[in-house]
Amino acid sequence: METLDTLDFTEDELLETEPAAETLVVSGTLCHGGIRSDGSYLSPRTAVRSPAITAWQENHRAVFGTELLDAPIEAWPPAYPNVAQAKHLLKNGVRDPIIAILTRIGTVEAFGAGLRYLAPGALAPSDIQACFEEDIRSTATWHLGRGLIEAHARDEAGWGDEAGHDRMWFAVRDTAFEHPVTEDQTDLMLGRMGIRQPPGSQSAGGPAPGLEERLVPAIDPGLEALVRTMTAVLFIEVRAFHLFRWAEELLADHTLVAGDGLASRLVSYIRQDETPHVEYLRTALSEMRDRTFVGTEGERLAGGGVIGKIWDHGLVQAHQVREPQARATYLGEVEHSLEGRSDGQDLLAEFHSLADVA
Repeated sequence: METLDTLDFTEDELLETEPAAETLVVSGTLCHGGIRSDGSYLSPRTAVRSPAITAWQENHRAVFGTELLDAPIEAWPPAYPNVAQAKHLLKNGVRDPIIAILTRIGTVEAFGAGLRYLAPGALAPSDIQACFEEDIRSTATWHLGRGLIEAHARDEAGWGDEAGHDRMWFAVRDTAFEHPVTEDQTDLMLGRMGIRQPPGSQSAGGPAPGLEERLVPAIDPGLEALVRTMTAVLFIEVRAFHLFRWAEELLADHTLVAGDGLASRLVSYIRQDETPHVEYLRTALSEMRDRTFVGTEGERLAGGGVIGKIWDHGLVQAHQVREPQARATYLGEVEHSLEGRSDGQDLLAEFHSLADVA
C-alpha cells in the first residue's frame, strides 16, 4: 500500500477512486468499483482513503502508545440460519427465506446513507475541534465530515448511476435466484420483517436522535448521536462478516443456486468494500477515547469514560436486542414459507436439528 507523507486530506482526495480496467455490471446493475487489469476487484473511493486510515492508525499508536478499540469477529455469533440449514431449505425447494434474508440485507445497507445526516456540519457540530480539549487535526476524527462519512454513505447507498451495497445485494439475490420477486412482493416481505422505514430518513444505528435516553448528557447531543451511531454501525459491520462468509459459501454451490458462482464473488467484493468502514470507525472512536471531551458547559470529560459508556451500551444492544430480533425475524420467514406444506413440520424439525450448538 502507498506510503503517505501527510495526515491531512481534502474531501475530494478521500472520495477518489483508482481507475478501473473495466466496469462491473451484474444482473443489469452498474456497480461501483470495478475490475483491475489482473482481474482483481477494485473497491471504490480507496485510492487515498485506505492508506490515509493506515497512516492515522500508525500515528495514533505513536502519539498515545495505545492499541485501537477492537470488536473481533470471534466475539459475535455465527450467521443464522447457518449454511447447513440454508442448504437444507434450498434442497427442499424452500427458497423464500434465503431470498428474504438477502433482500433485508440490501435494504438495511441503504440506511448507511443516514450517516451523512449525523456528520459534523450536519447534526453534529461543524466545529468538532471545540468538542475536544486536545488537537484533533490530522486525525480520522478531524476528517469525519471531510470525506470519510460521505465515502461510507456512498459505498452503502450508491452515488449517481453506480449502485452501492444496497443494490449490489439485490444483484446478488437476482443472480442467484433469477429475479425472484416483484416490487410488490418485496414490500410485503419487508413488512413481515419489520422494515418499513425509507432509507436515509434517520441513522443506521437505531431510533432517531433525540428519541432515546441520553447516555452522556454533558456533551453536545448531536455529537453523542454521531458517536453512538458510529459505534452501532461498527458492530453491525463486524457482525456482517459472518454473513459474508455464510453467503459466499452458500451461493458458491452451483447445484443450489444460479449464476455459476457470480453471486458469491459479488459478496466477496462487498466484503472487501466494508474493510475501510470498520477501520476508520474504530480509528476515530479510539482517537476520541484517548482525548478529553469538552462538555456543553465547558466541563472536561475523560474520553475513556465517554466512549466506554457508549461502547458498552452498544454491545448490550447488539447482543441482547438486535441479535435475538434478527434470529426471530429469520425464523419467522422459515415458518412462513413452510406453512401449508404437508411436510412442513418435518422440514422444520430437520432445520432445527442442523442449528449450531449454543
